[in-house]
Amino acid sequence: MSMDDAAVLPDPSYRGKPASVRTLEKLGREQLSPHFFMRDFLYSEIASVHGLQNIPDDPVLAVQSGHRLAQDLLEPLVATFGPIVVRSAYRAPAVNEYGQRVYKSCSSNEANRAAHIWDQRDTAGNMGASASVVIPWFARRYAEGRDWRDLAWWLYDHLDFHEIQFFPKRAAFNLGWRENPERRIGSFAAPRGNLTAPNGPPPLPPEARRAAYADFPPFQGIAYPI
Repeated sequence: MSMDDAAVLPDPSYRGKPASVRTLEKLGREQLSPHFFMRDFLYSEIASVHGLQNIPDDPVLAVQSGHRLAQDLLEPLVATFGPIVVRSAYRAPAVNEYGQRVYKSCSSNEANRAAHIWDQRDTAGNMGASASVVIPWFARRYAEGRDWRDLAWWLYDHLDFHEIQFFPKRAAFNLGWRENPERRIGSFAAPRGNLTAPNGPPPLPPEARRAAYADFPPFQGIAYPI
């Protein structure tokens, strides 16, 4: 299942317009990939509780970046493990700044450009997008004692990601796509620390990585109706 890039380029007339119900509805209906629409990535508890608008200033760039995240990284997860849960994805700069300043739960805006802030490029000019996700299939096994690194090595061998960061609850992880990816994996779950270094070789050989996830479902093995 695939989508042409041209199919996910929104109307450029979005750019610079103030938010309205109609424009936000239109943006939310933009289909980023076979299973994901822009609306799936716009919810924020911080924005909802504090009355902030979690809406891109540059919807065109946000949709383009989100398309690559959804198509290249999230779709293979769905096609392998079934439904996934998006915990946090797009953050408007004001929402991210509030979360960082008040809740200490977000990285700085500078660090989150081309990550959770989809509609801003990073300092090197790369576009990117990130989402925090849970794979229920793996979360059940993690609760029973499965090592998060088993999933990390599967992700390393199957997805062209930029950065992954694991968390202790339900083996949730930030999954980021970015131009010029660095292939970095770290974790706040035990054992904490960096599993891979930016652009560096993995510490495990291929056969050891494959052994860690030998019982995983076949890659993109789910059959869809024609």
